[in-house]
Amino acid sequence: MRLATVKHCSAGKNNTCVKVLDFPAMRIVAVETPTHGRVIIRDSGVSSRSSPLWVVGFHGYGQNAEDMMAELELIPGSEQRTLVSVQALHRFYTKSEKIVANWMTRQDREFAIEDNIAYVNRTLDTILPADNVPQLVFVGFSQGVAMAYRAAVRGSRRPRRIIAIGGDVPPELKTASGGAFPSVLIAAGESDPWYTSAKLEADLDVLRSLGVDVDVFRYAGAHEFTPELRQRIHQVLEQVLE
Repeated sequence: MRLATVKHCSAGKNNTCVKVLDFPAMRIVAVETPTHGRVIIRDSGVSSRSSPLWVVGFHGYGQNAEDMMAELELIPGSEQRTLVSVQALHRFYTKSEKIVANWMTRQDREFAIEDNIAYVNRTLDTILPADNVPQLVFVGFSQGVAMAYRAAVRGSRRPRRIIAIGGDVPPELKTASGGAFPSVLIAAGESDPWYTSAKLEADLDVLRSLGVDVDVFRYAGAHEFTPELRQRIHQVLEQVLE
């Protein structure tokens, strides 16, 4: 791209010269490129091939796959399940130099959505056994909730359940067919400053209007996992296998 050139100089305050720049025409080009994602798998005590249930986690903004895996491992009965923690593709450093990630920003949003869905599709195609395919449950926290919804509704692998913790339904899915959704559990802390009661009720209205099988769990806490929430997740996972 050529540098801007001075088109003319006009008089400013105190007879100073104000440069008026002449920029050449610019174009924005979206370039598709391969990249590598980071996925952590914790096999069940009975081995991943024979585990009847795989729990796939999607972390929140400013977290990483290790953070989400640590939360999944605290769910009662986790030793009997294969746990998968998918890290978002866009990594960055915190002020303490911890490596974390986020799923997307508003810039080039549609491209990022397609990239993320393709990433999760490829992840599951790579790690799932070809025979004896297990039941899947997607667990999203905060920003990862949108990824759990998108992967479940628009991805190639349909889970039995979405567990959405402290995050809302993506706007483009609010007009999707209700049949595209699996059953959903919306979980929210009663004092969550971000995923408020108003947001929860709005999501609940949308999902019910689409005919989605949806349940709500409110728990004492803020934007976080708690022992009470982990116990409720355990109950949902047990129900999937009934």
